[in-house]
Amino acid sequence: MRIARFSIDGNVAFGAVEGEGPDGLVLDIIKGIPYGDFELSGTKVPLSKVRLLPPVLPNKVVAIGRNYAEHAKELGNEVPEVPVAFFKPTTSVIGPGDSIEYPSFSNELHHEAELAVVIGRMCREVPRERVKDVIFGYTCANDVTARDAQQREKQWARAKGFDTSCPLGPWVETDLDPTDLTIQATVNGEQRQLGRTADMIRSIEDLVVHITEAMTLLPGDVILTGTPAGVGPLNVGDEVAVTIEGIGTLTNKVIKRG
Repeated sequence: MRIARFSIDGNVAFGAVEGEGPDGLVLDIIKGIPYGDFELSGTKVPLSKVRLLPPVLPNKVVAIGRNYAEHAKELGNEVPEVPVAFFKPTTSVIGPGDSIEYPSFSNELHHEAELAVVIGRMCREVPRERVKDVIFGYTCANDVTARDAQQREKQWARAKGFDTSCPLGPWVETDLDPTDLTIQATVNGEQRQLGRTADMIRSIEDLVVHITEAMTLLPGDVILTGTPAGVGPLNVGDEVAVTIEGIGTLTNKVIKRG
């Protein structure tokens, strides 16, 4: 099931996405919130009549760096012995169609297409055999990075945590095998990244176990699983799209912050 979060007439709700094709999609409004058991209201609205929002509002976004060997290599980095984790704040999260604001402290903005894992229940110290039980679903993400700031400052808080640096969407797919999906990024229609989730160094199970050894994850929290090779520059006016097999496409435009 595809679960979207949206606004219509000033109200925010979740809905199950039904139908196919850009003109045939409708939202069946969900009663309450979608974590755990929920009911569909039967009230349906065309997707074209609503504004899609970030599919979740995470308490935290835990991101993993250098989880694809070719991406580590392209930036001159070694594959780390243990997963490299960092945070993107909630203020970095935007939805499909929202603008990425080029930060004033950077001259080298990069796209990073990623599969995002959405957590569905409070969890800590999750054993490997229970990982699937705590996952709500999957969505597309773009770990937008101020590459020059990342290299200059030797830590990633500003480079990857600035406002609008974490586009998510367009919705959460709850019924998906994430082990071998095509993931790609295009800029102005030109393909930049093309990889498969099967090439992750550490699996989703590995990442959930590793992260929850240290911290509690809450419903709606997001894990970014790393990016394949092909990262590259974004400029003001560019339209960047992340497409993941079985989920859909997340599109955002880069604008000047002002």
